[in-house]
Amino acid sequence: MAVSRLGVHDSVRAVCPPATLAEHLRDVDATVSVVDDDVSGVDAVVTFSHVDAFVGLDWVHCIRAGYDDFPLDAYRDAGTVVTNSTGIHGTSVGETALGLMLSLARRLHEYRDAQAEQSWTTPAWDAPFTLRDERLTVVGLGTLGRGIATRADAIGMRVDGVRRTPTRTPHTRTVYTPDRLHEAIADARFVAVAVPLTDATRGLIDADALAAMRDDAYLVNVARGAVVDENALIAALNADDLAGAALDVFETEPLPESSPLWDLDDVLVTPHAAPLDRAYPAAVARIVRTNLRRDDGADVVNRVV
Repeated sequence: MAVSRLGVHDSVRAVCPPATLAEHLRDVDATVSVVDDDVSGVDAVVTFSHVDAFVGLDWVHCIRAGYDDFPLDAYRDAGTVVTNSTGIHGTSVGETALGLMLSLARRLHEYRDAQAEQSWTTPAWDAPFTLRDERLTVVGLGTLGRGIATRADAIGMRVDGVRRTPTRTPHTRTVYTPDRLHEAIADARFVAVAVPLTDATRGLIDADALAAMRDDAYLVNVARGAVVDENALIAALNADDLAGAALDVFETEPLPESSPLWDLDDVLVTPHAAPLDRAYPAAVARIVRTNLRRDDGADVVNRVV
């Protein structure tokens, strides 16, 4: 892509220092600088967040996989190419989801809480269980979902999935289409949500879906907060219709102090940290570097617009 001046927007500090990402791009055939919302001196920008001033640039690269807060129609009308970083989060999110499930099964979160109080506490004898042979349904089998399925299968979980195309993927036994969601999650001990946020997936895990789950099941959400109806989830947890949840994403972020989710038993709250990885800047830089070498914007990788 014919870009001579590339900006690394200050918002990438949500993942890493902007200067660190800029350093990973020092070998590209463009002048790279860290920029704020004034992007008048660059042709393209690498960013974590949308800024209205980006509309009209030659190219905007989102360092996240999710771009639901980017006004794609405005970029399209302005002729701005938009790309994202899908494909780089499978390992980090997969390991995080597995870690959350292990914590819930092995009661690791209870021990950590007890350690803070210097309390030698053991759970009820029948509370801990192993993940081996437990059924996991992964809702969404893109990069994130496949990353979860691979790791869950490796430790002996029985993994099924939900995706638009019912073709079986590696490390899954049965793949259901979205119209069979309730059937897919009905007998799962864990349901891991890994779909992007779209009009079709907003509120996908609603009261009816939660009611379809076992009362000893756990919900794991590493997708987007709005994919799950948070009020319905809180109601199900309060009614003991679910055993618990592990949540990395929320309808409002940061999670408000007033949210009941902070204090519910067997609910793990993490601060949208599943994708974070010290190798994140290098992974983003590889995508940016690849696209800078493309002659035509039409053949860039991970193109959104």
